[in-house]
Amino acid sequence: MRSDAIKKGLERVPHRALLYATGVSPSNMVKPFIGVVTSHTTIIPGHVHMRTLEDAIVNGVYAGGGMPFVFGVPGICDGIAMGHSGMRHSLPSRELIADMIETVIQAHSLDGVVLLTNCDKITPGMLMALGRMDIPGIVVTAGPMISGRYKGKRLSLVGDTFEAVGRYKRGEISYEDLCAFELRACPGPGSCQGLYTANTMACVTEAMGLSLPGCGTALAVMANKQRIAFESGRQIIKLVKKGVNARKIMNQKSIENGIRIDMALGGSTNSVLHLTAIAHEIGIKLDLRTFDKISKDTPHITNILPGGQHFMEDLEYAGGIPAVMHVLKDKLQDNPTVCGKSIKQIAKAGKVLDATVIKSLDNAYHKEGGIAVLFGSLAPKGCVVKQSAVSHKMMRFTGNARVFDTEETAMKTILDGKIKPGDIVIIRYEGPKGGPGMREMLSPTSAIVGMGLSESVALITDGRFSGGTSGPCIGHVSPEAAEGGPIAAVKNGDKIKVDIPNRKIDLLISKEEMARRIKKLKHPKKPPLTGYHARYQKMVTSGDRGAVVVAVE
Repeated sequence: MRSDAIKKGLERVPHRALLYATGVSPSNMVKPFIGVVTSHTTIIPGHVHMRTLEDAIVNGVYAGGGMPFVFGVPGICDGIAMGHSGMRHSLPSRELIADMIETVIQAHSLDGVVLLTNCDKITPGMLMALGRMDIPGIVVTAGPMISGRYKGKRLSLVGDTFEAVGRYKRGEISYEDLCAFELRACPGPGSCQGLYTANTMACVTEAMGLSLPGCGTALAVMANKQRIAFESGRQIIKLVKKGVNARKIMNQKSIENGIRIDMALGGSTNSVLHLTAIAHEIGIKLDLRTFDKISKDTPHITNILPGGQHFMEDLEYAGGIPAVMHVLKDKLQDNPTVCGKSIKQIAKAGKVLDATVIKSLDNAYHKEGGIAVLFGSLAPKGCVVKQSAVSHKMMRFTGNARVFDTEETAMKTILDGKIKPGDIVIIRYEGPKGGPGMREMLSPTSAIVGMGLSESVALITDGRFSGGTSGPCIGHVSPEAAEGGPIAAVKNGDKIKVDIPNRKIDLLISKEEMARRIKKLKHPKKPPLTGYHARYQKMVTSGDRGAVVVAVE
């Protein structure tokens, strides 16, 4: 076992003494040492209930014949960090989480790991660490939140708080209703109720074979989540004893299966960043065109918030990810999973319990998957859009650029009613380097929806979007403005043409004019950076490469 390095031999007397000081008994020294990594915190709704799940995992490890050691990593709530400078810390935290897990596990030579996670950057950060270390591991996602209720209507975070701000500004809802939404939209623990980034990554993780079947949609408040946590603790011991390291499961097939499930569900565009980063850690170069190729061959078979009307609880009761896999069984690639069954075996056993939530391939909501990748003169290296959340009217759109160098200035202009039908809002210098940190734009996109402009105004950014974003919102524009990408050359009034069906996005100026503008670029001055952000800005790659941190190139 890997842990023999810290517990066997005469020279390890001091090491054993320190382990005994933690309460380890001599009889436990012969057992596999298992790390239980928790992202518990009392500031994130998706994580406040994790103490119970930690206990369940620990008990499962003991029951399986292992010795658990619990340690924590930090978490950021993207909803709370949204719309201000705090969001610049969210995506960079993914790299910190991966580094912390690698550091603790490698320093202590642990034999395997159970990763307890839930929210946006935390799940991919943990998967990046697992792939990098290549040790046995199982992921336990802590589950979606149940819907809120008010006057007989189900409520969700995005639709009834972020978008409600714009609706209130328009006079569509009363102040009393706005206050009620604020109190009732999030009724308890769990990741936000729709197919936003947290739940997208939970479902993708299960589809990749890295969580036990049913884990991705099992609700935070249900006892089933505790059972899954316990069984994950037991199962990790089997993986350690059989030598099933992470990369036996994490490979090209599992990545592509994850993409396919994501496309069928209509998940968050952030999955493109995260899966590209995870692939990087296991030595696979994942091109943006792979996402588009799979999307074109994967019907969109669920209609979950924010683009649809169903909630994650509906997907759970309809059969969860095994049911989705059952519908897609002929398109999935067979591969091992952490439960011991293969992907094809899980898909075959899955059952659709509600065909109004999970549709058949020949009765899909859309013929193509949720995400499209566009290329053109505005984004030579690509950009992404959640096409399943775009109305038919806006799939092809030509508009006039309204240019902003920060999210805050764009947000103020939108709420002041100064954005008009036919405009294309450009928010730039918010990419991985330019932000730095590639902020999510849920506040301005929700404001556009709330102001009734989702079928007449588009938004394009070198930043990114929350999984809660709906409408014609195009992100990850690469190269970003801070790297001298064409988005930095856009001027107010320029015509931009978006053609999602044909995967094109173009700034309608001549090549000569583009070259002149790029040559004369003057980037806006920002306050000097210190600490982690300064290092991150120097080392982070572009959005099309997953915004991973690498040695300075």
